[in-house]
Amino acid sequence: MVVRAAASQFNSGDMEIRRIPNISDTDTIDEVIKLAGTSKFMIAYTLAIEELAIHLEKVAQEAGVICVDILGPLINAFKTVSSLEPKREPGLLRKIDEMYYKRIEAVEFAVRYDDGKDPRGINLADIVLVGVSRTSKTPLSMYLAHKRIKVANVPLVPEVPLPEELFKVERGKVIGLTIKPDLLNHIRTERLMTLGLKGQANYANYERILEELEYSETIMKRLGCPVIDVTNKAVEETASKIMEIYYRRISNV
Repeated sequence: MVVRAAASQFNSGDMEIRRIPNISDTDTIDEVIKLAGTSKFMIAYTLAIEELAIHLEKVAQEAGVICVDILGPLINAFKTVSSLEPKREPGLLRKIDEMYYKRIEAVEFAVRYDDGKDPRGINLADIVLVGVSRTSKTPLSMYLAHKRIKVANVPLVPEVPLPEELFKVERGKVIGLTIKPDLLNHIRTERLMTLGLKGQANYANYERILEELEYSETIMKRLGCPVIDVTNKAVEETASKIMEIYYRRISNV
């Protein structure tokens, strides 16, 4: 992009730009310089490995080929400002980009398979969270997505049949979430008030909450899944426990 921006200042649409990626040895550099010399090309380079950059400059000078170091001045500036030494490791930007796209993919996954919208997500997920309403399933799914973990979540409601996929999924993938009834009652009451509804609605009814928690306990026992009590826990704290379970499981696969 830097080279194209510079070339555009010369109103020349016939300038040829050739990109030669993943340079890792001096022999390839020598071939490129030979090509540049015979074709009257210049070289703009972004070599992270200092030894290769030094070799390129030396051989190019001997061959009379103009070289421009795009990356070097920026690295030196960062080094001066940060007082840190550069890693001099090629391909780091590509790795960072891959991490970014995996994070975006995991976030989109969490949205697509939130709240049991599509049971197909159960088999595709890295983790499946189950629990009654207001046990932080969605916030946890989004938090874990930013750690590049694909999470689907399924609400446990006595009147709503559960998808068969939940009982056929790989053992250890499902993690249950539970909460103390008093706190859940408070959370649901506050939620109803926020929505402008009466706190006495069945959603926040204490007997109903006990019924839901009893049902969820039965389902979790049937699934044989680990259960985390989220009572008075921050999302980060619960997520840490989930990741511990997750990484322990995949390390044993």
